[in-house]
Amino acid sequence: MKLTPFFAAVFAAVLVAGVPLPAQADATMDAARDLFEPLPAAPIFKGVNPANDAKIELGKMLYFETRLSKSNAFSCNSCHNLANGGVDNNPFSIGHQWQVGGRNAPTVFNASLHIAQFWDGRAADVEAQAVGPELNPVEMGSTEKLVMDRLSSIPAYVALFKKAFPEQKKPMVYANVGNAIGAFERTLLTPSPFDAYLKGDDKALSSQAKKGLVLFMDKGCSNCHNGVAVGGNSYQKFGMVNAPKDLKDKGRMEVTKTEEDAFVFKVPSLRNIELTYPYFHDSRTWDLSEAVRIMGWTQLGVKLADAEVGDIVAFLRSLTGTAPVVTLPVLPPSTPATPLPDRN
Repeated sequence: MKLTPFFAAVFAAVLVAGVPLPAQADATMDAARDLFEPLPAAPIFKGVNPANDAKIELGKMLYFETRLSKSNAFSCNSCHNLANGGVDNNPFSIGHQWQVGGRNAPTVFNASLHIAQFWDGRAADVEAQAVGPELNPVEMGSTEKLVMDRLSSIPAYVALFKKAFPEQKKPMVYANVGNAIGAFERTLLTPSPFDAYLKGDDKALSSQAKKGLVLFMDKGCSNCHNGVAVGGNSYQKFGMVNAPKDLKDKGRMEVTKTEEDAFVFKVPSLRNIELTYPYFHDSRTWDLSEAVRIMGWTQLGVKLADAEVGDIVAFLRSLTGTAPVVTLPVLPPSTPATPLPDRN
């Protein structure tokens, strides 16, 4: 059996230690466990934003609530569709007054496990991210005052905020919109065959997916795409080895104002990547195989063979998880006092 450099090193270390040579399947699983983690069995909630059933339910309602947008036309689900991989599958999302955003909308599934939110990491967590789009003039075009005036004019929401935040005397504040939506988003975990594999089920992955996993580790993809989210936990320059000539978006530099952060972006999670096309912050390709080739060349300086690409894609498909069942909430009706949408 011909060993890749990755497994040659693993087996050499085992032999030096005087331990019997393990089967390659066991070595692959052990190596994967050193780099990746299965999804947590239950959502992880922030200590400053403890969850309760009422808060999660309120967050779900607000996630689908178009009245958070100035035009009464857009909700969180418009760009992060829970029935569609947590994305809208558009190159750039459509927002207020049919404006188009400048970056591809990432998936909301498993987003709470990331180091930060947005491609440039400008929001610390899902709670902070959830209060951004409402105020963005290109996305939902609203204001804090308009959002809270509308919600406060609906008695059912007033009661729901009190129930969701029982420790607060005045829970009808804009920050709690993000706290509730964030609590709901933390429940959006998608366990996959790869999680079953990491937990010890060797049959959870096909033989081709296992070959792809070996290549993924051996070629260096896992240097950046690792951890529980298979990415999402670091920042890297796009074009580390071979920079594309058409790059325009300066990425994280727009947040830090530091030149060394030019073209640096948060490494995206690869969970559910099969469903979240088009790919990259600038949606440069709709094809997952082409995305793998681009990453091999730009980040690793490697031109992957077709067979290698096919195997890696087979592994990536094992990251497609089971989405949680989310029933559409029945939203409370507006009252005569509810501020009417201003479509300008």
